[in-house]
Amino acid sequence: MPAAPPFMVARPGLLDRVSEGVRGPVTLVTGLAGSGKTQLLASWVRSRAVDWPIAWVTLENGDEPAPTFWSYVLEGLRRAGVPAPEPAVPGAAASRAILARLAAVVDEQPTPVVLVLDGAAQLPGREWASGLEFLLAHARGLRVVLAGRWDPPLPLYRYRLAGQLREVRTADLAFTAEETSRLMDLHGVPVGGTDLAALLEHTEGWAAGIRLCACAMQGSADVTRMVSAISGDESTIAEYFIGEVLRTQSPAMRRFLLETSILDTFSADLAATVTARPDAARLLAVLTRENAFIQPVGEGAELYRYHRLFAELLRAQLSWVEPEQIAVLHQRAARWLSQHGRLTDAVGHSVVAGDWGTAAAMVIEDFAVGRLVIEGTSGRLGEQLAALPEHLDLPEVVLVRSALAWGDGRPDEARELFTLAGNLLAIQGSDCGEGVTLACFLMRLLLLADGPEPEQVDELAPVATAFLAVAPARKLVRRPELRAVLLAAEGRARSACGDVNGAVTVLADAVTAAPAGCEALKVECLRAVAVLEAYRGRLGRAETAARQALDLALQCGMDREHRPGAAEVALAWVALERYDIEAADRHLRSAHLGEDPLAVAAHAVVKSRRLQVRGELRGALNALIPIPAAPPWLRREIDLGRARLLIGAARLDDAAEVLLAHTHSRTADVAVVEAGLALARGDASRAHEVARTVADAAGVATPVALDAWLLLAMLAASADDAAGAREALRRALRVAGPENVRRPVHQVWGALRRVLRDDEKLAALGGPAGTASVSEPVVVEALSKRELDVLRGMAEMLPTEEIAASMYVSVNTVKTHVRSILRKLSASRRNEAVRRARALNLI
Repeated sequence: MPAAPPFMVARPGLLDRVSEGVRGPVTLVTGLAGSGKTQLLASWVRSRAVDWPIAWVTLENGDEPAPTFWSYVLEGLRRAGVPAPEPAVPGAAASRAILARLAAVVDEQPTPVVLVLDGAAQLPGREWASGLEFLLAHARGLRVVLAGRWDPPLPLYRYRLAGQLREVRTADLAFTAEETSRLMDLHGVPVGGTDLAALLEHTEGWAAGIRLCACAMQGSADVTRMVSAISGDESTIAEYFIGEVLRTQSPAMRRFLLETSILDTFSADLAATVTARPDAARLLAVLTRENAFIQPVGEGAELYRYHRLFAELLRAQLSWVEPEQIAVLHQRAARWLSQHGRLTDAVGHSVVAGDWGTAAAMVIEDFAVGRLVIEGTSGRLGEQLAALPEHLDLPEVVLVRSALAWGDGRPDEARELFTLAGNLLAIQGSDCGEGVTLACFLMRLLLLADGPEPEQVDELAPVATAFLAVAPARKLVRRPELRAVLLAAEGRARSACGDVNGAVTVLADAVTAAPAGCEALKVECLRAVAVLEAYRGRLGRAETAARQALDLALQCGMDREHRPGAAEVALAWVALERYDIEAADRHLRSAHLGEDPLAVAAHAVVKSRRLQVRGELRGALNALIPIPAAPPWLRREIDLGRARLLIGAARLDDAAEVLLAHTHSRTADVAVVEAGLALARGDASRAHEVARTVADAAGVATPVALDAWLLLAMLAASADDAAGAREALRRALRVAGPENVRRPVHQVWGALRRVLRDDEKLAALGGPAGTASVSEPVVVEALSKRELDVLRGMAEMLPTEEIAASMYVSVNTVKTHVRSILRKLSASRRNEAVRRARALNLI
């Protein structure tokens, strides 16, 4: 039995497993060379965990002949105090009679007898194992512990089924972080934190590897640098591998090891392709059985990998022996991986081989451009392609660089590269066929939004959709993100050409089509939908989309700078239109705009309206700065907001100049503002004609229809047509009601007070009943049943605590209901809310 080394680390957990194992007949300890098998068993023997006779026999290659093996075993038992019988002829093989007598002697002992056979597991031949099996079957008091690099030729399956086998394998022998730290301390090299984690990851808990690293780092002042630089080709580690593993292999097996070392995780088929050896599966089985620093990965996956340090040594050896073969091996691996759908790994091997053209062609042919557009160089595939040489004038390479530039947020560079790729394709052509076609469709759609002709989306999008319909299904199944990316690009382009309704529909489809892993794309589409819906006056949908975008961004762990600021602005837009000033201010403060033109432009619109509500008309006008990169509908909204403010300030010529830029479009929103300008200039007839045309038109967006009806109410009021004003106001409130829009109504309410004096019901909708002064508009949003219960308690002047007790809810819940009631009734105090509720016959 070997003596304990000075650097011995106590491993009580494993010692307990050995103690538990010897309660049964067979204990097996197998692992890599240097994994601590022998020292573990020696520690267990020295610990005297059991007060039984323990015989230790160390075996090597050449000890497998039966006479030699059994002479060692019998002598070991005698030294342990067990009177083992002598063979009739000294040096002869132990016959079954001798083994039967030995079994009887063992069973005559007062306690079980432990026989430790260190190295027996790797002895060749079956004769010694057959005799040991016979002895185990006849000696009930015998406890055999076998240690070695691989399984012995015993019927282990039988012992397993009978519950008579305990096993300690390579994974069990791997050192933990705590054990690694103790071993390094014993060598005078204290390691902790990230250095310890890196060392453990590099050595995979291999005991000999940790000790060799410790020896190499002794005396070093920079442990961190040494840990990061340690590798399998370090002299002491390399000597160990060469002496313990490579030296014992045949030349053919050594070549197989070197050639497969370029692979990380691989199958027998991949190894056969790379090495051009059809017997790769057999060689891998042999290496695995021998625990030659190769191990299966997963359960039943038939995949293998080398120990990290061993792989590093093999690669260093390969680069020394056959450096010219490395690129060839990587190219073989890349072809096989690409054919079997493992694109990212295939590209990695092509990149290592320096074959950039093939790497880019693989991406194009596999329809993976969409993934690059989504992730840029932050994804695993894009990261491998980040170093694509700029001097390569292959169209596939330039197309991939264009997609990466877009994914990294560099649209101008993406446009330049795509133009270059188009020129190269016109000159050189491409063998990628449908892959290049798809990549061009996608990049053209993406670049339309910021280009001079976004309206080409009407021609390009249907063609791209038709192409997807006939594309190979096997490729589309692997690329579920493609449809979502194409729809998102189409949605951006439709928004850029002013097709608001079409943009919302397509972007919503993109959100639905986006598969798992495309959360960033979903967030991008949702924040655009939120602003578009707020602009259309669909406040409920805008709020839903904005909250989904923010929630998804939070789930993905996006930091504040990358969260969708446009979604926060959309929530501020919704809150302000509903006249929830506090919420609008909160969302405006929370919005991080960055360089997103959509967010910046929407923020300008909302901020201007907020300042206008506060009465700061000069500030409201200054907030509406032009945003050239914003979508045209949002740029138009900024201009119309400026025109309204200029009209209110009696700067009619300036307002007309602003509107002049939009006379060619003659959209409904422009027409309403022009009607307001006509009214300010005294042309009431023209103003009425235009406003009435818009108000009666079908399909007009809620904000535009509401402005038209409010303008008609003001026109009627100025003409002393009280009935007409009341009717127009009712129609306006009917338009505003479904989305609970209040801000536009609030802005004109003061001018309509005289109309309300003789209409008690209409006055109740807009202010406190029975008062001559109407100060606040009310567009009633239905109160919930719980809110009505709280409202009745407020009417009875009950304190909050008593209302909560009567409803069996908390005080905080009641306060939440009260805030909601005040918001829905546009009241600032409880008594005001009760008064308005009574006027509306709610209580």
